[in-house]
Amino acid sequence: MTSDTAAWGMRGMAVAPHSLAAQSAVAVLRDGGNAIEAMVAAAASIAVVYPHMNSIGGDAFWLIHSPGETPRAIDACGTAGALATPSFYREQRVDAIPFRGGVAACTVAGTVAGWALALDYSRTALNGRLPLSRLLADAIHYARHGIPVTKSQHETTAAKLDGLRGQPGFDETFLDTGDVPRVGTPFLQPRLAATFQQLASAGLDDFYRGDIARSMARDLAAIGSPLTIDDLAHHRAGWRTPLVLSHSRGSIYNLPPPTQGVVSLMILGILDMLDIGATDANGADYVHLCVEAVKQAFAVRDRHVTDPAYMTEDAQDFLAREHIEALAARIDRRCAAPWGAGKGPADTIWMGVIDGSGRAVSFIQSLYHEYGAGVVLRESGINWQNRGCSFSLDESALNVLRPGRKPFHTLNPALALLDDGTTMVYGNMGGDGQPQTQSAVFTRCAIFGMNPQAAVAAPRWLLGRTWGETSDTLKLESRFDPAVVDELRARGHAVEVIGAYDAAVGHAGAILRDSSGVLRGGSDPRSDGGVAAW
Repeated sequence: MTSDTAAWGMRGMAVAPHSLAAQSAVAVLRDGGNAIEAMVAAAASIAVVYPHMNSIGGDAFWLIHSPGETPRAIDACGTAGALATPSFYREQRVDAIPFRGGVAACTVAGTVAGWALALDYSRTALNGRLPLSRLLADAIHYARHGIPVTKSQHETTAAKLDGLRGQPGFDETFLDTGDVPRVGTPFLQPRLAATFQQLASAGLDDFYRGDIARSMARDLAAIGSPLTIDDLAHHRAGWRTPLVLSHSRGSIYNLPPPTQGVVSLMILGILDMLDIGATDANGADYVHLCVEAVKQAFAVRDRHVTDPAYMTEDAQDFLAREHIEALAARIDRRCAAPWGAGKGPADTIWMGVIDGSGRAVSFIQSLYHEYGAGVVLRESGINWQNRGCSFSLDESALNVLRPGRKPFHTLNPALALLDDGTTMVYGNMGGDGQPQTQSAVFTRCAIFGMNPQAAVAAPRWLLGRTWGETSDTLKLESRFDPAVVDELRARGHAVEVIGAYDAAVGHAGAILRDSSGVLRGGSDPRSDGGVAAW
C-alpha cells in the first residue's frame, strides 16, 4: 500500500500501529467474531508486539457503535490506590510523583476490566460466542514464541534507556544481555505468555480477584508500590455516555473526563465555526487555524478537566454552540496567540475495527510514558503504567492526588456518524498531539474528502510536547512547503521543522464505512502498523 492509497474491504477491517494486531482482529472476524471480540484480540496482541507503547498493566477507553443505536463508551481507567496519598510521597522525600520505579506505579491497571465489560456486552447484545481462549491465542503465541523487534521498540528503548535501566524487572525483560535488542531479532516474553494463558483459562476477572491479582499484589509490594490487593479487587470498568459534538458534517463522539475527549471535540467545533473547508488542507491558513483552535481548547482543559467526580462543570456544556462560538471569536486569523506549555509525553496505541455488519469500535490503550513506570512484575511479566505521575502533590492543583481518584488522561478515541451515512473511527497516540492529529485526520477525510490513508500520511504538525519530545514549539514535518513554514513564522509561531514522517506527531489511523458498506482504511507510515481487510 502506497502512502496515499487506502485499503478497501466489505466484510471487515482493522487498523493498528503494529500490523500483527490488525491481523489478529481480522482473523477473529473471519472466525465469526464481531467487532468487539476482534478488538479484544487486537488489544491482547498489541500488548505483546508493541510493548514499549502499551501493556495490560495500563488503562483503556472504548467507543462502541452498532448501526441504529447511539454510541456507548467504556471507561477502563484505574484509580489511585488507597495508600497513594501525598503523605506517602512526602515520606519518599520527593516533590512530585516520579516517572519511573515502584512508587510511580500508584494507579490500578484498568484495561483488562474494560475488555471484560466489552465482552459481556458482546455476548448479551451482539451474540458474541468466541471463547476467550480464541481471542487471546495470538497474544499467547507471540509472547511464548517471540516477535521480531520493531524499529520503534529499538529506538524508543535506546532513547529512554537512561531512565529505564535498573528499574525492577526491566533489564531482564526488555534488554538483551544488557543491550538494546536489535531490530528484527526475536523478542520473547514467556512470563507474559503464562499470564495470558491463565486469563484464558480462569477468565479476565482473575486479573483483579484471583491468582494473578494475588501475584501482582505481592510483586507490587516488593517494588515499593502503594497498590494493594484490595485496590485491585475494588476495580471495575464502567459504561459512560459519550460526549457528542453537533457538526456541520454530522455527529462526532468522544470520551468524557477524565479524558481530554472534550478537547478534541472543541477543536473540531471551532474549526467548523471558522469554515476550515475554505482553506488549503496543507496551507498556512489551515495549520494556523488548527493550532489556534488547539490553544483555545487546551485553555479550557487546563482549567477544568479532571476526574469527573471532582468537576463542577458538565463537559458536554463546553460543546454547546454558544461556547464554541465564543472560543472561535477569540482567534486571530493572522496572528498567533501566546502559548505556554503542554501536558507532556505519552505512549499509547489507538486501534479501530469495523465488522461486516457495521458495528464499529474505536479503542485506545496506554501505559502513559514509554514503558510506563519501567517496572516489570516478577511473576506475571506485566509492565505497569505510570499514569499516576500526572497527579500533583500540590493541594491547590486541579489534579491533586487523592486515594481512589482517577488521573487525568490524554487518551481519547473518536468516532463520527456523518450525515451521508458514513461511519468513521479514528484516533492516535501522542499526549497533547492526540486532539491535534484527530483534527487533521477528521477534517482531511470528512471536509476535504481525502481518503483515510492520504489523510493519515499527509504532513502533520504538533504544538507542544509529546512522547520523546520536551520542547513546546510548533513542530512541522519537513514535507510542508517552505513557504508555509515562513508564513507561520511571520504570524508569530515558534516553528521547528522536524522529520518528513516524524514519530513525534504520533501514530494515527482511520477506517470509514460508507452507506453501501464499503470500507476504506488508513494506517500511519510513521508506525509499524497496517490495515487488515476482509
